[in-house]
Amino acid sequence: MAVTMVQEMPGANQEMYDKILSNMGMPPEGELGEGQIAHIAAPMDGGWRVVDVWESEEAFHKFAQTRLMPAMAAAGGPADAPPPKFYQVRNFNSRKG
Repeated sequence: MAVTMVQEMPGANQEMYDKILSNMGMPPEGELGEGQIAHIAAPMDGGWRVVDVWESEEAFHKFAQTRLMPAMAAAGGPADAPPPKFYQVRNFNSRKG
């Protein structure tokens, strides 16, 4: 079942976020990870927030282990960020364009 993943990174900013994407070889708009359905990133008070929809929590953890964590470490990402939170998706709609 699909899950929403919410990751808040105190002290992070758009520059760091862009560096993490670059380290993964992913453009800011376009490519998603395997098992990733949607991705939203935006500033929050004192940091950066990412909200994703994933096919499963396991798909996120696989992506995190193989791509995200190494890219975050190389970008100097916040090592003390709280763990992501997961929520079951009840409904998902989107409009392109």
